[in-house]
Amino acid sequence: MKKMAFLLAVLVNGIVSPSYGQLSIDDCYKKAQANYPLVKQYGLIEQAKEYNLSNANKGYLPQFALSAKASYQSDVTKIPISLPNMQIKGINKDQYQSVIEVNQTIWDGGIIRNQKKITEAGSVLEKQKLDVDMYTINERVNQLFFGILLLDEQIRQNILLQDELKRNYAQVSSYLANGIANQADLDAIKVNQLNTTQRKVELEATRKAYREMLSALIGESIKEGDYLIKPSTIESASLSTTINRPELQLFDAQKQQLETQKEMINARNLPKLGLFVQGGYSNPALNMLKSEFSTYYIAGARLTWNFGGLYTKKNDKRLLENNQQNVAIQKETFLFNTNLKMTQQSHEIEKMKQLMQDDDEIIRLRTNIKNAAEVKVKNGTLSVTELLREINSEDQAKQNKALHEIQLIMSIYNYKNSTNN
Repeated sequence: MKKMAFLLAVLVNGIVSPSYGQLSIDDCYKKAQANYPLVKQYGLIEQAKEYNLSNANKGYLPQFALSAKASYQSDVTKIPISLPNMQIKGINKDQYQSVIEVNQTIWDGGIIRNQKKITEAGSVLEKQKLDVDMYTINERVNQLFFGILLLDEQIRQNILLQDELKRNYAQVSSYLANGIANQADLDAIKVNQLNTTQRKVELEATRKAYREMLSALIGESIKEGDYLIKPSTIESASLSTTINRPELQLFDAQKQQLETQKEMINARNLPKLGLFVQGGYSNPALNMLKSEFSTYYIAGARLTWNFGGLYTKKNDKRLLENNQQNVAIQKETFLFNTNLKMTQQSHEIEKMKQLMQDDDEIIRLRTNIKNAAEVKVKNGTLSVTELLREINSEDQAKQNKALHEIQLIMSIYNYKNSTNN
């Protein structure tokens, strides 16, 4: 009774004491996502998108170009006539020119608009790739979180077993004093006690390692006094067959990016219209017969249409369509494999539920057998070794129940992780 009161006090203090912390699996998901170094890439992707959009918008600004040249040519244009009393000076063979030109795009066929759409689609695609990588963290959290819960249950059961062995050690000691048992019986219980103590050391060491790994994953220290909140099977049992994994959004983003690339192919094969202004300082200038440095300007409109892209336009589109079909196959394959995994996990959940149906009855029967064995030992009709076997069998039944319960909850959360629901 005192032990029960002590355990109850520890449990209550663990719940209400401000020195102890509680951590749910949903908390771990959020903290792990926020703490993972890869999360910093979201900001970098957004910055890169803004830079690329800004660069694309600058395509509408006037474009300046400066050029200069000096040349010497072997011959020049000459006027094939001669007039009396008049000397017509020829053009110099050495010529000099510096020109500044300003071009203003009026219509680029939609290249800048489509370049911005490609930038937006590329940014979405990169974020979706990152979402897929970040989502894998949940599986790691599941392994560590439920691993700790299972170890907690095993440690708790180990403590109960130690108490049971301690009680039996005291009883056999009294039997030894009364001549009912011998020293070998007492030694057998002692060996079991030592084995149980060693097992507890192993469990606590493994739990410490798991706790430190989970702490590193969520970026928050999980102290020895903290405990993880075990989800109830009722709260966890809401399962959906709808798949909302980030991989599906990734496939859609890949398809959208290919669509924008198709539009860019059309834009590149349309005519371009712009205005231009040239200002120069050269010798000769626009007047070829005036052999001296002069300034000049030329203004006008320019229409260009490159027909070379029309040769490959059809094949370029076919390549993009081929890539779209490849994306569709990848999506279909992902859904197929995920549904297979969900089917396997559903059967695992049902198996755990069926196993748990008999756990309590097995424990009850094992406890009855153990109690009967204790009476027989007391009456001298059963050996201590056989009693220890029944004690271990009862302990194993209790451990199996704890294992099945944690495995059921973990199977449910693995299923949820497969569907993202």
